[in-house]
Order: sequence, then C-alpha cells, then structure tokens
Amino acid sequence: MKKFELLPAVDIKQGRAVRLKQGEISDKTIYGSPIECALDFQQAGADWLHLVDLDAAFGVGNNAEIVLEVINSLNIKVELSGGIRTDESLSKALGTNCERVILGTAALEDPSWASKVIKQYGQKIAVSLDVRGEILAARGWVREGGNLYEAITRLADDGCSLFIVTDISKDGTLAGPNFELLERVCNFSKVPVIASGGISSLADLEKLVGMQDIGIQGAIVGKALYEGAFTLIDAINVVNK
Repeated sequence: MKKFELLPAVDIKQGRAVRLKQGEISDKTIYGSPIECALDFQQAGADWLHLVDLDAAFGVGNNAEIVLEVINSLNIKVELSGGIRTDESLSKALGTNCERVILGTAALEDPSWASKVIKQYGQKIAVSLDVRGEILAARGWVREGGNLYEAITRLADDGCSLFIVTDISKDGTLAGPNFELLERVCNFSKVPVIASGGISSLADLEKLVGMQDIGIQGAIVGKALYEGAFTLIDAINVVNK
C-alpha cells in the first residue's frame, strides 16, 4: 500500500501564515512567518507541505515571491494551491518546482481548460473539491460551484489523479473531519482522496489511515498543529505505524 501522505499546511495572506475558520477571510488567526512555519514542519520530519496563497485564491493579489521563497527553502515535496486558473498562472506554479498543483475554481468554472491541463500534466494536477453539503464552493469559497458528484464524474472521466476533499463547515474548527462525506466520495469514484478540514486529534488521523483501503491517500493538517492539539512528530508516528 502506498505510504499515507501527511501534509502540514501553510496558508499565506498578505505575507503571513494564517488559519481561516470555515473559509472566512475575516475570521483568521495569524501565526507569523510562512518560511519559519514551513521549515519547522520540515525539521519535524514532514515529507510534504500543503502551501496555499490565500490572496490569489480570493483574487485580491498574490504572494508569489514568498511562495517561491518557501519552496526554495525546503527539501521536501510541496503541493501548491491558490489562484491557478489560466495557462500563465499554471505555468508559474509548475515553475516553482512544486511536486503538484491544486486546481479549485478553475476546474469548476472552466471545465474544458481543466480537462486540457489534467490530460497534459497528469499527476502534477490535483483538484480541490470544497463542499457545503453536496454543493461545491468556488472563488475562495464565496461562490457556489455546482454539484459535487457531477464534478467528480466529469473530472474522473478527464483522468484526474487526485482529489482534495474539504467539508467547509469543518475547516478550521477542530471539530473532526466529515468521515461520512469522505466515505461517500471514495465509494463514488476510484480517484484517490486527500482528506482536509476539521482534523483535531491523533484519533482522527488514525481513522483516516484506516480508510486507505477505500481510497484515502492522505490528510492535510492545519489548525490542530498551530493550536497544539498534537505535534507533527506525534502525527507522523501515527501514520507510520
């Protein structure tokens, strides 16, 4: 079985590492330097980093220079998300030497473009499915983006190699993941899934690791690490049992 991917998250807004609650840009907690956060995760033994440019995602500027600095300062794999909606922005994102990029809004609003780049770049492309109920959210989660299962069917037909699935109501709440949603998505499609949103305990991680056989490939952990619910070293030990 493929090694479970544990991805500590660094979200950047106006040059600083932040965590949002339920995707609300107005409800954020600031944690300081993105590079320091990323290096701390690497030092603790991370194999991956989940890196998000929130300003680009919300269409209010970008943190391209800091993103590049973070990636260049690391020796681990990085997946990059935020504002990747055009050939130009995709080319810039891939040019950072990240391991893969995550499409969000673009995969919902421009299906033909998403299909083209998924076919062109294969496993370099993942798609973020951010959900309220069964409705997808777009543009930094402030607009609706269509039905979840219709999008999964289309993207799977395009050859998408990985979904990142987030229940927005859980994100940044430390209320536990939506295991039922994750199970439904895994049972609906054979595309592997990275779980995101709400992870609050090592028990949550253990349960996700136990779902590998139905298609959970990994998990993104953010607020639980920043708030000290558990350490990254403890989390790595759980997923490597």
